[in-house]
Amino acid sequence: MLDKKMQKHSMSLLNILISGNNLLNLTKFFGPNSGHEAKIKDDEIRYILTIFAYGTGLGPTQTAKAVPEVNRRKISFLNLRHTSVDKIDNCIRNVINIYNKFDLPKLWGNGSRAAADGTHWDMYDNNLLSEYHIRYGQFGGIGYYHVSDTYIALFSHFISCGMREGIFILDGLSKNKSDIQPDTIHGDSHAQMLTGFGLSYLLGIKLMPRIKNWKDLNFYRPSSEKIFKHLDSLFTKEKIDWDLIEKYLYDMIRVAQSIKAGKINPSTILKRLSTSSRKNKLYYAFRELGRVVRTTYLLNYLSDQDLRRIVQSSTNKCESFNKFVKWIYFGEDMITKNDREEQLRVIKYNHLIAVVLTFYNVYAITKSVKELTSEGIKVDPGLISKINPYRTGHVNRFGVYEIQDRKLDDIDFELKV
Repeated sequence: MLDKKMQKHSMSLLNILISGNNLLNLTKFFGPNSGHEAKIKDDEIRYILTIFAYGTGLGPTQTAKAVPEVNRRKISFLNLRHTSVDKIDNCIRNVINIYNKFDLPKLWGNGSRAAADGTHWDMYDNNLLSEYHIRYGQFGGIGYYHVSDTYIALFSHFISCGMREGIFILDGLSKNKSDIQPDTIHGDSHAQMLTGFGLSYLLGIKLMPRIKNWKDLNFYRPSSEKIFKHLDSLFTKEKIDWDLIEKYLYDMIRVAQSIKAGKINPSTILKRLSTSSRKNKLYYAFRELGRVVRTTYLLNYLSDQDLRRIVQSSTNKCESFNKFVKWIYFGEDMITKNDREEQLRVIKYNHLIAVVLTFYNVYAITKSVKELTSEGIKVDPGLISKINPYRTGHVNRFGVYEIQDRKLDDIDFELKV
């Protein structure tokens, strides 16, 4: 019954962006990078077409063929001169803040949790960022996303396949300036770094990844004298070096404060802490603190079924979002840009369309539920909580094609040169 109501809100993807602009005022964040006032006609529709062209992979040439009102040069010009990664991020943040005012997402989560996961984006081999990914068996890059437990994507990044994804897991929370501020982050097995556990603890962030092959992970003893009657076989003989943590505690806190102040990104620190060089004493201190935090988390993870269910649910939301953004990017099967800035901009355009479509779906579901209620049909909140806003059945990605029955000239097989 809800699906039938949703069909009333059926619309093309482009028209969802245009209609969404009336509610979200997307285009106010774009303008000349020089800072001067825009002097172009129909700037709003042209900004929307630019977002659509690059965010769907259709490109300026094909978009111009589908929309006669603009040409390829106008779309390319706006992309180069009127948009930037920061402007798109500001636009995304505005959509997130308005989305957060809906009551419906509160049935899915309270905004205190987020999950991070990456998905492969194909690229040309001859590219400085492109690397061969063993798991996917092809060249490309990784789109890395942080998705709230309310299903809205808070942050996006583009990294090379050779980088460990867990290095960037804290960046999404430190750079997130929206009204949704999670204090718990979930991830896949890539997030099990000991230094990541240590740094997240000092930042006041609860790192709770989905644990894979927990039997291969070490449980560290608080001291060599400590014996656990029923769990002793779980623990390794190694004990926590509390003196090392105490010695470098102030240095570690100084690093955390620098991140909090926005002076440095968590990923920059975690890259530095990825080596076990004997000269890198701070690495050993963060690793030791991480051993404490991870051992505590592992014990909770194994003993608490509800916690495992929450972690699984959060990471599933992020994986669903990965499929969602690929569905939106229908115009190409790869990112064709070779410039690092342009590649990231494509990811951001795509992210922007994804959050607008998520917003529109919540808007449509809310209206549909209200219509059902006004008709005297009782809607179970528990049932609504099982619906996710990554619905696409009511969205026309490709637009409407015009059928033209043109009469062609008679066939002339001869060619005289």
